[in-house]
Amino acid sequence: MNKHTNHFISNSRRIFLTGLGKLSLLTAGAWFTPQFAFAKKEDASEAIQKITGNAPIKDGRVKLVIPPLVENGNLVVLKVSVDSPMTADDYVKAIHVIAEGNPLPNIFTAYLTPRSGTANITTRVRLADSQTVWAIAQMSDGSFWSGSAETLVTLSACTEMV
Repeated sequence: MNKHTNHFISNSRRIFLTGLGKLSLLTAGAWFTPQFAFAKKEDASEAIQKITGNAPIKDGRVKLVIPPLVENGNLVVLKVSVDSPMTADDYVKAIHVIAEGNPLPNIFTAYLTPRSGTANITTRVRLADSQTVWAIAQMSDGSFWSGSAETLVTLSACTEMV
């Protein structure tokens, strides 16, 4: 190669890399706009409908314990217990926890079997704001039972950009 060819290749490489850099900045700018930064906020009733498929939900059998006043929503202790014999014929298949004020309301689902022994769960969750939290138990016979509790959060955990 002569020096003119090297100059052409060098300029072509610079133009290509500059264009690639500009393209990446443009696409990054499109993906990091607030509308793409967070998924569409799902409604709690939509999340519950996805779980139950419009089956009736009965009150009772589910006890949800959450502090009525929480200073910081980052680590909130949550306890769920379901009244069930946990036998092969009658047991809790799943416990779904829904928080209406979180950007994604379906916080978690715990799957159980008769070998679980009891239908008791203790964990920590993040709460975005003061809200009602529901626990929905899906039983082996296909029925759904629920319990709820309200909590007041003074410092939010799940902040989102607007």
